[in-house]
Amino acid sequence: MLASKLIGEEWLKEHEDIDISGIAYDSRNVGEGNVFVCIKGYETDGHKFARMAAENGAALIVAQDKIDVDVPVWYVENSRIAIAELAARYYGNPSEHFKLIGVTGTNGKTTITYLIKSIIETAGMTVGVIGTNQNIIGDKVLVTQSTTPTTPNALELQQLFAEMVDGNAQCVVMEVSSHALELERVHGCRFDVGVFTNLTRDHLDFHGTMENYLRAKAKLFDISKKGVVNTDDENGKKIVSSSACDILTVGMSEECDLKAKNVSINARGADFEVDYKGKTYPVHIVIPGMFSVYNAICALGAALQLGIDIETAIKGLANASGVLGRVEVVPTDTDYTVIIDYAHTPDGLENIISTVKEFAKGRVITLFGCGGDRDSTKRDIMGEVAGRLSDFSIITSDNPRTEDPEAIVRRIEEGMKRTDGKYTVIVDRREAIGYALDHAKKDDVIILAGKGQETYQIIGREKHDFDERVEVYKRLKK
Repeated sequence: MLASKLIGEEWLKEHEDIDISGIAYDSRNVGEGNVFVCIKGYETDGHKFARMAAENGAALIVAQDKIDVDVPVWYVENSRIAIAELAARYYGNPSEHFKLIGVTGTNGKTTITYLIKSIIETAGMTVGVIGTNQNIIGDKVLVTQSTTPTTPNALELQQLFAEMVDGNAQCVVMEVSSHALELERVHGCRFDVGVFTNLTRDHLDFHGTMENYLRAKAKLFDISKKGVVNTDDENGKKIVSSSACDILTVGMSEECDLKAKNVSINARGADFEVDYKGKTYPVHIVIPGMFSVYNAICALGAALQLGIDIETAIKGLANASGVLGRVEVVPTDTDYTVIIDYAHTPDGLENIISTVKEFAKGRVITLFGCGGDRDSTKRDIMGEVAGRLSDFSIITSDNPRTEDPEAIVRRIEEGMKRTDGKYTVIVDRREAIGYALDHAKKDDVIILAGKGQETYQIIGREKHDFDERVEVYKRLKK
């Protein structure tokens, strides 16, 4: 009987006849014999759907608040923790069967997971990846990440872990968002290595303050055996000082355990040296930019903490290809260049523009917007960044969601007006892309920032097909 795996002994004595067939937190997905866990969300409360879950066949309901249903109820202090523990036990604690690496930080998470994947595969092991772009084991795609969060909810995460075990993954590397840490999605996971990239302004609509944001990120190192922390970021130093796990510090500062130096960047990537334990090693990566150097040394540090030798790890970095939506050059057969990048924070936008400026022979044209129903305090800051660094900017929509797109644009424009930057406003993103292509000149570089790997645009509550690569090709055909 599966119930013995799921429920505490005292509760079981009272309900020893319950046989559990599965777990659900959406009442529409409840099957006969399922446990239904009432989760309090930001738009709805699962407790309101407890009766529907019971009618759909739930054998047991887990709840925080008092509910009136005709099936047994197990009351808990925190239903998010409960579903994480239930899911882990139901699927046989799958994360105990492989090495687990978690990457957190504002920027760089996706790229670092793929760099680590390349290193682990070069070391001869099978690796799975869970993150923003996709969930994969080796080259097999498990789930395309278009609707789920950066870090899946606890139930889906344990399901994915079980698939990783079935696929014989020896290591799993995953992006761990601040939301996931705060909302207990990774509760019960024990990470072999946790990685911190950086912390810049983002998600303040959820966390409220930068202090809360940092506190959420730092939780990863309470559940990690070892850590890798970028201490060139002041917040990284705070994590090191407050963490009890074995941490390897990385950066370009002299005091770092693993440091990069003599960096050379061009359109083909970045070359640099790493200094580790008194020895110097040459490194090459195909993704250009100073931020790419930081991503590389974070990945290298994770490999070292896993016990992979440094020569193999460096070879793995050289083997890594580019990542979808990260400094992605769109093949256009034109005398100008189009780059798609996921940059959607002030720091991310500054990184991509600064990187492109290092190799662009013509103008740098930046097209960007800001997401609706998300942190509004970064909008004018992003406008100021683009105005200060770009030769020309096009302010447009990103995913406006339920906000007025024009109101979002006006807030961005406030920051743009604090600079001498030249710009135009075209709220419709499709039209904005067309304008950028129509007005590009020889040797210009157009940056389409914010959407990255996304192939949709959220307007209101509806998701519309919108792949910037397709939009570019359509416009060029005209």
